[in-house]
Amino acid sequence: MSKILTVTHVSGHNACPKCGSIEVPYPLSTNDNCGDPRYRVYCENDVLQLLSAGGFYYKIISINPSSYRLVISPPLIPKDTCYSSDLTSGGFTLDDDSPFNISTRNTVMLLNCSENILLSPLNCSSSSLCRLFEEQVEAGSGCRGTLCCHFLKDSSMTSRRIRVRVGGCTAYTSVVDIRPGDSIDSWNYGIELQWLPPN
Repeated sequence: MSKILTVTHVSGHNACPKCGSIEVPYPLSTNDNCGDPRYRVYCENDVLQLLSAGGFYYKIISINPSSYRLVISPPLIPKDTCYSSDLTSGGFTLDDDSPFNISTRNTVMLLNCSENILLSPLNCSSSSLCRLFEEQVEAGSGCRGTLCCHFLKDSSMTSRRIRVRVGGCTAYTSVVDIRPGDSIDSWNYGIELQWLPPN
């Protein structure tokens, strides 16, 4: 008489397989068989992406599961233009019921703005960080000489949207965790999102 012993490893959480070189930690979900479906991300051709409420895909460039944060690439600004590639979808927007929100560590630079922006409490001065972006970064060169402003995304602002539109500002970029005195070469371009852990 022989006995067969089956050992099964039971995990409380079903993490998804890697997408390209990026680990997909729980609760992020790339399909119905892993993660938590409320934390949906997409793996297309080994590129991990987040889908905005406006239907635009943003590449996920890093994930820090211990702090519940991920960073997506800001939209491209095509050469010799001053329009973000997500302009037609109104910029970056998250659904109201999304578990993700825009963290307070993002410095957002709005570019090619109408003069109405001057009524806002943003830094639109000649020393605004957006001037450095326009003057020293190739992606910003098409925006040189336009009205631009920057602001640190804080908790009093909406944590669900970075808005661009014709008649407002038509382009933007974002840098995560700028510190005073940081050189432009050390800027970490991205939009940092945080998520609420599942209950």
